[in-house]
Amino acid sequence: MKTTLKLMTILLTAILMNCGGKEEKKKEGFSYEKKETTVKKEVKKDATIPASKQVDLTNKGIGPIKSLSLPESIDETMAAHGADVYKKMCTACHRPNKKFIGPAPAGILERRSPEWIMNMILNPDEMTQKDPLAKALLMEFNGSPMANQNLPEEDARAVLEYFRTLK
Repeated sequence: MKTTLKLMTILLTAILMNCGGKEEKKKEGFSYEKKETTVKKEVKKDATIPASKQVDLTNKGIGPIKSLSLPESIDETMAAHGADVYKKMCTACHRPNKKFIGPAPAGILERRSPEWIMNMILNPDEMTQKDPLAKALLMEFNGSPMANQNLPEEDARAVLEYFRTLK
């Protein structure tokens, strides 16, 4: 009985696959086909360059940080404090060098401005609602919003300094 059911399922699947003829896709004027074309275009946009790989160093994001210049040398004390804060507050969703629930911060300063990073840490709710890059990241990471840790600006700056040490 089970074997017969499996054979019937395979036969039905083969028939359905063969019924989706190539000629029907070439016909115009059928609204169902137009919807498929639109979906395919959206998939191509997402597949070409994921938001986590896009480089945008001009976007400063939305939040309290309007301008920030980083010194050439890394402040090791601040970076150590940032590593501690990162370990306590961020590792539930982020891994330094690999994609997890959220993106990996290694090399983030090659893709984002320091202001954008600070605003994302300090103001994730508004960023994911209004900033196009943060919105795209939200979509890329399955709609998992970044939790607002309510970090003071000093801790967020220390975390940014820690990110500078990650390669």
